[in-house]
Amino acid sequence: MARGRDGYDLAVVGAGILGLASALAAVRRGLRVVVIDRDAAARGASIRNFGYITLSGQASGVMWQRARRSLEVWREVAAAAGIPILQQGAWFLARRPETRDALAAFLATDMGVDCRLLDAAEARRLWPALRAPGLLAVLASSAEVRVESREAIPRLAAWLADAHGVEFRRETVVTGIEPPRLLTSRGAVHAERVVVCPGDDFHSLYAERLARHRLTRCQLQMLRLADPGWRLPAVVLSDLSVARYAGFAESAAAGPLKARLAREQPAQVAAGVHLIAAQSADGTLVVGDSHHYAPAPEPFASEAVDALILEEFAAATGLTPPPTVARWTGTYASAADETVLIDAPDVAVRLATVTSGAGASTGFAIGEELIAGLVA
Repeated sequence: MARGRDGYDLAVVGAGILGLASALAAVRRGLRVVVIDRDAAARGASIRNFGYITLSGQASGVMWQRARRSLEVWREVAAAAGIPILQQGAWFLARRPETRDALAAFLATDMGVDCRLLDAAEARRLWPALRAPGLLAVLASSAEVRVESREAIPRLAAWLADAHGVEFRRETVVTGIEPPRLLTSRGAVHAERVVVCPGDDFHSLYAERLARHRLTRCQLQMLRLADPGWRLPAVVLSDLSVARYAGFAESAAAGPLKARLAREQPAQVAAGVHLIAAQSADGTLVVGDSHHYAPAPEPFASEAVDALILEEFAAATGLTPPPTVARWTGTYASAADETVLIDAPDVAVRLATVTSGAGASTGFAIGEELIAGLVA
């Protein structure tokens, strides 16, 4: 197809992490790219998360490999785009024998290659502020990195535009796709290939195809706490995180932990609460989160759920939570039986959304897969 004024090799619909990752993969292959998004700036799940790029928490196999590749790209992009890496590594705090056993089982697998098990004394030496009285062990991973999502996503988009010539059409709604033409609220756009990254919008484009996957939404609650005056050694997680993250939870060794948590912390388990505590450049802590599933979750945060999150923070660390300075919710697409949805409505179109909350951790690898499938 001969490209005219509005002709592109690739149009990406959606400027979240998966859309930006697809744009990056395309420009690295020399394609001319336009990204189209309905909002004036990023405001969805891609900026409402921890910016915690996790490897150890991923399910074994494809998702773990995607996360490993995405970590490589994050490091490349962070250096090139001026995105600060605020923290390195992750600590999984075990205060139950069952948690320690699940971590030891994980460490014995190939996925434990970047991890080591610390005893309580060594953990306290490395993190003097730690006060957890019942701490038994810590799985310390050196692989993970953490960025500030609300800053990283805009910087990534700006770098794609400035360094790679990606064109962004903001405040533009795509109403239909008829390859090689996209119908938008601001006129037609012509592109030889299209990647659609709808996030948790299941109805605007390809609604019938998305409906086959029985998608719902997962809503989470998160908090920002005041600078506590000490620094985390890494991103910090807890027993509940080990029971929830597939990289640990898929092991038979995690069964006794899940059973014990169901008995001892039924409220947290019911609310999908587990601990992630990360630290920002200004010292404030980003702490969460919870998981509630519904087709249309209410947009109102629950004080009771926030209390459950802070209760887990205190129990896992032995530290009093600093005052809360901000609260927010976020939603992402979720599916019961798949972690990533990739569909091909047309030979020139790919439809993709991450259905497991792992977009930041796996998005760059998925973007490469999408573009490889379109240009093969």
